[in-house]
Amino acid sequence: MKFSTEELIEGIRSGNKRLIAKAITLVESKKAEHRIEAEELLKKIMPFTGNSIRVGITGVPGAGKSTFIENFGRLIIANGNKVAVLAIDPSSSINKGSILGDKTRMEELAREENAFIRPSPSSGFLGGVANTTFETMMICEAAGYDYILIETVGVGQSEVLVADITDVFLFLKIIGGGDELQGIKRGIMEMVDLIFINKVDQDNLQKAKNTRLELKRALDFIPPKEKGWKIPVLLGSALNNEGLGDIYTKINEFIDLKKKAGRFTEVRTQQAEKRFEYWVQEYILAMMKRSGSMEEAYLQHKKNASEMVSNPSTEAKLFVEKFLSKD
Repeated sequence: MKFSTEELIEGIRSGNKRLIAKAITLVESKKAEHRIEAEELLKKIMPFTGNSIRVGITGVPGAGKSTFIENFGRLIIANGNKVAVLAIDPSSSINKGSILGDKTRMEELAREENAFIRPSPSSGFLGGVANTTFETMMICEAAGYDYILIETVGVGQSEVLVADITDVFLFLKIIGGGDELQGIKRGIMEMVDLIFINKVDQDNLQKAKNTRLELKRALDFIPPKEKGWKIPVLLGSALNNEGLGDIYTKINEFIDLKKKAGRFTEVRTQQAEKRFEYWVQEYILAMMKRSGSMEEAYLQHKKNASEMVSNPSTEAKLFVEKFLSKD
């Protein structure tokens, strides 16, 4: 059944999860007619957005992100809030569908009336998110969700785009795996606002404390993103609901600090500008590909790049110059 833009907006505003999901599917669609409808929808819901706390959550595979989000989401609800989870799954390189099924791994949270979970395939999009995650977040905000939790693919240092669309960036760490800091030096550490060492119990408590000490020492050499904020390194176990209350408290302390310093709105403005620049690039590339007069040139330069006739960046530059100089 096809719904009008007005019906979708009414469904979003009333918290109808089925229509919220339909609206997100519309926004994720790459069909030209769907893009027009999606743009109209997003424009009309814009006045109802911006009232949530946006939390990016990353960590290496096996860090326990899904378990953390399930129990942390339930804690958020217990504190009188609504929570939306945008779980970005790694995509199959063959059919672009999700490899993992995060909704099936958060069964208890999925049953909560005040929770909404949306798994989305990354479709090969880099940066740990899907290319419409920001727009999906807008829909969830218009539906009245107080906290938006974005679970990333967990691909290490390419998580920069997650930090570019959230208010708080949380990194989940686990004990073991050799060199504790080797894979998370400046790339992740410069972006995080909170670190949670997960899966801590009595057997590895001392190792966890040693890891916390190493992380704190590493953080001393990295300038803080926000003045007056020393990145907390907390210990706990998401499975056993240990330490989650501390994370909740620290997230809200961080948001309060940013608001008092006038940084909350400033950072969101910068993020919106980056989204604008991203979509400018996307639409220009789409126009180039659709241009009948330039299609042959596009394919030729692409062929030159793929066959390494010359550097791919050189071929891209030549094509763009040709496109912009055409009558």
